[in-house]
Amino acid sequence: MPILASLRCVNLFSSFPSKPPPKDATTSPPSTSPPIPIPRYSPPKPKFNPNTVPPNPKKPQPNPNPNPALKLPHRQTHYYKRVKPGVVSSDGDRTVLVGESGVSYQLPGAPFEFQYSYSEIPQAKPVAIREPAFLPFAPPTMPRPWTGKQPLKKSKKKIPLFDSFDPPPPGKKGVKYVELPGPYPFGKYPKESHTRKEILGEPLKKWEISMLVKPMVSDNRQVNLGRDGLTHNMLDLVHTHWKRRRVCKVKCKGVPTIDMDNVCRRLEEKTGGKIIHRVGGVVYIFRGRNYNYRTRPQYPLMLWKPAAPVYPKLIQEAPEGLTKEEADDLRKKGKSLLPICKLAKNGVYTTLVKDVKHAFEGSSLVKIDCKGLHASDYKKLGAKLKELVPCVLLSFDDEQILMWRGKNWKSMYPEGPAIPQNFDTAGGLEGSETVRSSPKMMSLWKRAIESSKALLLEEINLGPDDLLKKVEEFENISQATEHSYPALVLSSEDGTSSSTAEYDESENYSDGDIYPEDDIDDGDDEYYDSGPLVPIGSLPVDQIAERLRRK
Repeated sequence: MPILASLRCVNLFSSFPSKPPPKDATTSPPSTSPPIPIPRYSPPKPKFNPNTVPPNPKKPQPNPNPNPALKLPHRQTHYYKRVKPGVVSSDGDRTVLVGESGVSYQLPGAPFEFQYSYSEIPQAKPVAIREPAFLPFAPPTMPRPWTGKQPLKKSKKKIPLFDSFDPPPPGKKGVKYVELPGPYPFGKYPKESHTRKEILGEPLKKWEISMLVKPMVSDNRQVNLGRDGLTHNMLDLVHTHWKRRRVCKVKCKGVPTIDMDNVCRRLEEKTGGKIIHRVGGVVYIFRGRNYNYRTRPQYPLMLWKPAAPVYPKLIQEAPEGLTKEEADDLRKKGKSLLPICKLAKNGVYTTLVKDVKHAFEGSSLVKIDCKGLHASDYKKLGAKLKELVPCVLLSFDDEQILMWRGKNWKSMYPEGPAIPQNFDTAGGLEGSETVRSSPKMMSLWKRAIESSKALLLEEINLGPDDLLKKVEEFENISQATEHSYPALVLSSEDGTSSSTAEYDESENYSDGDIYPEDDIDDGDDEYYDSGPLVPIGSLPVDQIAERLRRK
């Protein structure tokens, strides 16, 4: 700083020169690339205007009439079209119908109208559809069944086809087991059959049913029937099981189990088999003695699940027989009502209708707890209870079904006779006031009287001695009735006894059709009299043995 101060005419704060110094051509600044590359975007494409720009002749034009199945609206779209009973759409002989059984599909040569579900059909007629009416089957112009993939190359190996009537030879490797037809009585053989009666053949005996069902009880090879009930593709699945087994096991869970009779009826009607055993939600279907897998009925498969149609609302503000104010009062009372049961998800509800009917005997309102179930499940349960009980649905609030028994409700039990109050055995009736007993109690008394476990006294004014005498007489009669069993012995002319068992085709097998081996009681004999109760040789069995001994 002292040096700068000694200089003359030096301005330390002078401005910069107005012109920059000339650049030297020999020296060039170093070229450095930016740290982040600058992106290069393609120019925006011009918008296509069909009025101004002519279409490209080389570009393939779209088909003006595409298949409506390719224009399936999304599930979130609000497609709604009102329909009336009758034909909705048709393509030659292939039609879509709307009737009492919902939406059905009619194909040429089909034995019946196809539906997505054959068992879960509401009684109410559909109001509208949620998608365009088209068939969910493969088009008829396909040269092969639709699989969604390209056709495989033709195999060089010649694979033989085997069925029940043409089984593979024993010991052949690489062939799955094919179940032979049968069982057959001694001396009878399989025969070609076409009708359902011919395929089923002779009715099964009880020991044959036990032989067929016993190995299937612990087997997990089964058909699972869920909330959609008996669907169309299950028909082909049942026949696939029948190829390897004579009996197909169907396990039902969820909504369809509330009406198992309907499920069993539909299974027999659509598959052509015979239900030989049923336990809860498990059903065993026999294919028939003369069943042949090669001549089975073959149905086209549905490629997707059709959208369910729109049905009338189940819950109304003013249900039948009630005004809006009365319905609101019943709904308020139902909020403090305790449910009679709680339904589990994917459970078996075979006794639900019976429980609701019993609950209506004591209360006009009944509530069922359905927490944890899908909304569509307990709504379907409510619709079925409305038809089977019957009852009036009030609400589905808080995942609970609230029902009212209705004005035209009738008790399950017959009305009991009038029983006088203040009854005196010595003086008779003291007052004119009478009451009626419980209908359920009267049905129990009636059942006891029919089974000789109770006695109806015709005389009312009985003394203690006469009443004791009546009781002792009835006690002897009831013991004789309880410990006596009817017996039937059929004997031919030569003295040999024979027994025959007949079968009724209309008989429905229940839980007690399979009879296990008799249980052996190893109790002590000290409680029984050691002496003979009747003289030796006087029983009917002794007379038959003596007759056989003589011959």
